[in-house]
Amino acid sequence: MTVAAAATAEADGGSATRELDALVIGTGVAGLYQLHQLREQGLRVRAYDAAADVGGTWFWNRYPGARFDSEAYIYQYLFSEELYEGWSWSQRFPDQPEIERWMHYVADRLDLRRDIQFSTTVTGARFDEDRERWTVITDRGETIDTQFLVTCAGMLSAPLTDVFPGQDTFRGTVVHTSRWPADGVHLDGKRVGVVGIGATGIQVIQTIADRVGHLTVFARTPQYVLPMKNPQFGPEEVAAYKARFPELRETLPRTFTGFEYEWQHAWADLTPEQRREHLEDIHANGSLKLWLASFAEMFFDEDVNAEVSEFVRAKMRERLRDDPHLCDVLIPADYGFGTHRVPLETDYLEVYHRPNVELVGLRDNAVSHVVPEGLVLADGTLYELDVLILATGFDAGTGALTRIDIRGRGGRSLTEDWGRDIRTTMGLMVHGYPNLLTTAVPLAPSAALCNMTTCLQQQTEWISDLIRHLRAEDKTVIEPIKETEDAWVAHHDETAGANLISRTSSWYLGANVPGKPRRVLSYTGGVGTYREKCDEVAAAGYPGFEIR
Repeated sequence: MTVAAAATAEADGGSATRELDALVIGTGVAGLYQLHQLREQGLRVRAYDAAADVGGTWFWNRYPGARFDSEAYIYQYLFSEELYEGWSWSQRFPDQPEIERWMHYVADRLDLRRDIQFSTTVTGARFDEDRERWTVITDRGETIDTQFLVTCAGMLSAPLTDVFPGQDTFRGTVVHTSRWPADGVHLDGKRVGVVGIGATGIQVIQTIADRVGHLTVFARTPQYVLPMKNPQFGPEEVAAYKARFPELRETLPRTFTGFEYEWQHAWADLTPEQRREHLEDIHANGSLKLWLASFAEMFFDEDVNAEVSEFVRAKMRERLRDDPHLCDVLIPADYGFGTHRVPLETDYLEVYHRPNVELVGLRDNAVSHVVPEGLVLADGTLYELDVLILATGFDAGTGALTRIDIRGRGGRSLTEDWGRDIRTTMGLMVHGYPNLLTTAVPLAPSAALCNMTTCLQQQTEWISDLIRHLRAEDKTVIEPIKETEDAWVAHHDETAGANLISRTSSWYLGANVPGKPRRVLSYTGGVGTYREKCDEVAAAGYPGFEIR
């Protein structure tokens, strides 16, 4: 049912409409905190989620090997020391089941479930210009009338699942990593194919290699990888990180990436020997620190990037035993370290030395289609499989919302608008869509170069403060004017254009989705800088926004 049809049905005596002050889409990290904040203001607020429980990313991503690559003690809510100290992590980078349990802990501790409706997909939303409110419909045929529509649907939550012709003819099991069944997939002794060697594919491959009968890895884009060090946390380690809460609450929101570490040295200030020593030290840390806090110049200076890239390549070649085929398919040669998402891994490269693992390069021989027996390449080679695992990524940033029929002023379509040009105002609002408030969408720090909890907390807090401001001023509607959005897009593009990320084809630019407009999706000016700019707008009374 479309939004217009729902409105007609209501006028004809159809199902009753629920009235809200704010509707939140999603109950992941952002959605849970947003619901809590708006409820604390006394708003009539309700969250809706297609999932059967809370968790967002950590509900859907149940694939073997799924875990944090942010340190657990910083992937945390920082608004409540009591909430922070009430949960203890078992290791530095916990796995999905433990993360999901933490999300349940948050929802239960804050008593959020009574205002959440699960197993419900928001399918459409239309802004009523006469009433200046949103009419929202769900796949259950419900209609909700709300003043504010707040999207917390996630940056990486619209999976690319139907990617190869003939998938529906496969006799075996086809599963996308982000739609992994809760009761698992039988892999033991099977002929398993994994398509994709991004961060998710790597976690799956290193986890299942010793379980399956035969594993075929289909790899197109090679990745720079860093080894993960994942020590267990006992009582002493837990007490130590909990004692840092005041420090983390103060520093994390102001660092460049929202992680606990910052740049320590300028490239030019060190000798070649000192640079090498610094890289070796950080590499041994077993975290994303080499990517996010080694040398800032790596993102801007091609010569610096080339040296750091070669350092990582050498580490990978050594573990691959300089095998020509493995090195050619797995080690990047045509882009620099750090300009793609950098995965952490545990003995991933060593997997390819196993006798039951076969690596197939797709760079010059792409996947053609799927047949009942398995997967066929462009040259006609058939790989017979029992299970086909798709680690094929997401329609990042935009996909979660463009899959909803969102209509703004004059009936304009967000799907159509973003299909022409991806634009937002600070990643928090979109011109033409009054009272639509957004998190984890393009042109704000998100997923790329950002610890997600740090960034999502800031965005939801900004939204909550904005709504509080409107209510205090007895105003009901806010929308960024076109010139404000133009200025932010220009600033975003200028910032992105100064670094090497903008010159590298990846999902950071939407390059993995055919026909998607190209723009660096995440703000690359730094988490702390972005926060300052958002705070300046709020402190000045939201100049450049039409408020009435």
